[in-house]
Amino acid sequence: MAEEVIAAARYKNAMIATAESCTGGLIAGLLTEVPGSSAVVDRGFVTYSNEAKQEMLGVPLETLQAFGAVSPQTAIAMAEGALERSHAHIAISVTGIAGPGGGTKDKPVGTVHFAIAVKGQVTTHHPAAFGHETRDQIRYNAIGKSLKIVLNAIDSVF
Repeated sequence: MAEEVIAAARYKNAMIATAESCTGGLIAGLLTEVPGSSAVVDRGFVTYSNEAKQEMLGVPLETLQAFGAVSPQTAIAMAEGALERSHAHIAISVTGIAGPGGGTKDKPVGTVHFAIAVKGQVTTHHPAAFGHETRDQIRYNAIGKSLKIVLNAIDSVF
């Protein structure tokens, strides 16, 4: 699917940025494995800590305190921050709980929030609950969903 995203972005002249937490840069890594990706991948932000989310993406401390790192609000702020701090036309963010620990009753392991920010458009949130899969499975599912969200945005907006 990374090849499809790169091809669609090249065809539509859309530059991409990523803002990743639980995937640790794997989305940007997968995209940049595709030959010719340098024409459409601007940059990737790996913001695993709350401090990185604040410093690199401008996620407000108040957002993190009120809603937590794994929330729709944080995912939206991450995507918008990546868009603002890059030369991209589109930015995908992902933040979640990959486990095996860290889950709560309200936010169990497998909870992942995505957001897609597109220049001139309203940022949209996409939640997912990947259940009690392994850490690797949750991260790979998050990568797959991220690529689908980006591809759909490229196809529908540009």
